[in-house]
Amino acid sequence: MQDRNGRLFVVTAPSGAGKTTLTRALLAGDPGLVFSVSFTTRKPRAGEVDGRDYRFVDHAGFERMIAAGELLEYARVFDNYYGTSRAAIEAHTRAGRNVLLDIDWQGARQVRQRMPESVLIFILPPSLAELERRLRGRATDSDEVIARRLSEARSDMGHWGEFDYAVVNEDVGEAVGALRAIVAGQAGANQTTDPALRRRVAGILEGGPAPG
Repeated sequence: MQDRNGRLFVVTAPSGAGKTTLTRALLAGDPGLVFSVSFTTRKPRAGEVDGRDYRFVDHAGFERMIAAGELLEYARVFDNYYGTSRAAIEAHTRAGRNVLLDIDWQGARQVRQRMPESVLIFILPPSLAELERRLRGRATDSDEVIARRLSEARSDMGHWGEFDYAVVNEDVGEAVGALRAIVAGQAGANQTTDPALRRRVAGILEGGPAPG
């Protein structure tokens, strides 16, 4: 019989901070960690698979889940809903599996209210200049879109102190190592209460250099 429940790890980051790269590496190196697949009412895009990328449902079905209190967190983005099944998370944790949930800070705030034992992690870029460089390096967005993403990123990063841990993604290997330490419960230096980390993040938010 399983004698230890798993834990829920919530990861949030502004666009361009490298969250997808880090979480994929974290999942690939930890077979005991499972990724939480969100529900959405939007239509599948080319190549997306139901149950792997998202669980696709219609609006009526999603609103039934809301009414029944089945969602740990949810949001409406433009015309579509996105949300996380509480039952699916609890099934994994009861079985002793750790769960990784990738959502925005507003969803993380909902999770903290409904599952206070969850662990919240915020991923930051090493500087706003580097964030802009990464966004431009994608070569997929106009200057107007990039400017909007940078403005949104500044706003999003203002909520980093609401999280338990923060990881500055300057070096991918080091950042993945920090995430692994957090999952293992061995990452005191990445706690958002750490004075050195708070000074570093203050520098990032002010747009200056981000000293180590």
